[in-house]
Amino acid sequence: MSTYTVPPRTGHPTLLYSTLALDLDNLQADIAVLGMPYGSPYSAADFSNDQTNAPTAIRQATDRVVRRPGHYDFDIDGPLLQGREDIRFVDCGDIIPDLSKPRGEHYERAETAVRRIAAAGAVPIVLGGDHGITTPILRGLDQKGPITLVHIDAHLDWRDDVNGVRDGLSSPIRRASEMAHVDRIIQIGLRAQGSGRPEEMEAARAYGAELVTAYELHDIGMDAVLERIPDGGNYYLTIDADGMDPTIMPAVAGPAPGGVTFLQARKLIHGLVRKGRVVGMDIVEIQPEKDLNQITCITAGRLILNLIGASIRAGHYDK
Repeated sequence: MSTYTVPPRTGHPTLLYSTLALDLDNLQADIAVLGMPYGSPYSAADFSNDQTNAPTAIRQATDRVVRRPGHYDFDIDGPLLQGREDIRFVDCGDIIPDLSKPRGEHYERAETAVRRIAAAGAVPIVLGGDHGITTPILRGLDQKGPITLVHIDAHLDWRDDVNGVRDGLSSPIRRASEMAHVDRIIQIGLRAQGSGRPEEMEAARAYGAELVTAYELHDIGMDAVLERIPDGGNYYLTIDADGMDPTIMPAVAGPAPGGVTFLQARKLIHGLVRKGRVVGMDIVEIQPEKDLNQITCITAGRLILNLIGASIRAGHYDK
């Protein structure tokens, strides 16, 4: 058996009562959770920042997200797996780096793990970690192109490098723009200040990224934003927790008022499922020590639940 990951550390062994599945070379799955606690650090402090605890914290919110997986859920008009006993929902554990080799090696392992998950026909749902983790995950989905990248974030994330590091948390959208299988980019919830100097704005606009500030979103509504996303596509959804409003996701490093609401994010997820196929999703940048009554991790879990339930209802896993 080839093993790329390790089991979750404590408490709930998996997310949302899924089955633990560590043998990615012989994976049988339709939906596969993957934890990636570490990105590509800018400094020594990043080895132990609180975001590395987020995959465990999100899993530990399982019984607050879903009390019983067979119970009816109004978000998805049925139970989590819609009563489908044939749906194979697994948790593949966490990608853990050798901290003596902080850059490169575990990104390669994460990319390989995602390729294994995709080759099994499963959709990866990745728990970060900082936003740097989106880069290797997207690289591992190169057979799913052309991909429309849908990005919820307060920040632009188009930095070319920080401290010489080109695949860290401020650069995932810049790196995505360089991938041949990423076609269109739409960024939603931009506001306040951070990782968006004038030169990054110029680069994003030159590429043709669709930039939707939080203020425009609130003015025009998510339905209007969905109309800008091409129908019939393959979509990858990356959600930075600080893109959501801090009233519902407070456990972030840089909270900014006026973010994406839960109802807007839910509408986006259901809209993407109806328009085409979501080929992957990640949630990043949660700092559990700053959470209040687990609300950030519960919200993350509810967004994942909506993707799973809505995709099954849409027939995406019909054999």
